[in-house]
Amino acid sequence: MAITAQSVKELRAATGAGMMDAKKVLEEAGGDIDKAIELLRKKGQKIAAKKADRSTNEGFIGMYLHSNGKIAAMVKVTCETDFVARTDDFKALANDIAMHITAMSPQYITVDDVPEEVKQKELEIYKEEMKNSGKPEEMIEKIAQGKLEKYYSEVCLMKQPFIKDDKLSIEKWLTEKIAKLGENIQITDFTKYQI
Repeated sequence: MAITAQSVKELRAATGAGMMDAKKVLEEAGGDIDKAIELLRKKGQKIAAKKADRSTNEGFIGMYLHSNGKIAAMVKVTCETDFVARTDDFKALANDIAMHITAMSPQYITVDDVPEEVKQKELEIYKEEMKNSGKPEEMIEKIAQGKLEKYYSEVCLMKQPFIKDDKLSIEKWLTEKIAKLGENIQITDFTKYQI
């Protein structure tokens, strides 16, 4: 199947992929744009995994101040090179994360940042809620674990649905950005201010 310039343009607009990457993935997908987007996401996850161990010593402080002047956030986003840190795409990424933090109020960056005592306390609460439900113990354990995962998606930045595209978690959205920018990117710290 011949790939049209219009379909390449459409895929690039939807994903930010390069011209040759868009054409190649469209050929792989037989011209199906939705399938091509999925292939690009999978490719992005592989690229992000390869770059995960690379050192991130450069970066940008993203900021967002809400229009009422009463709520704001700052976030430290790091990458591998100063070249990428100075790009408009990287700065926009950092500012989008700051806006997300302002709106969603995460308490932690990743699940690993949640203190063990907090995890255990949450599990105990969930189990206690279901104690008199009559469900078997192993079922209660599974339900409690599921509720803990839901808790993570509320309090951990990387697990939260991204406010600009709630089909993606911040983690998946960031993975796509890593693939696009070609460098390891880390969110290392954030602060939210509110009056």
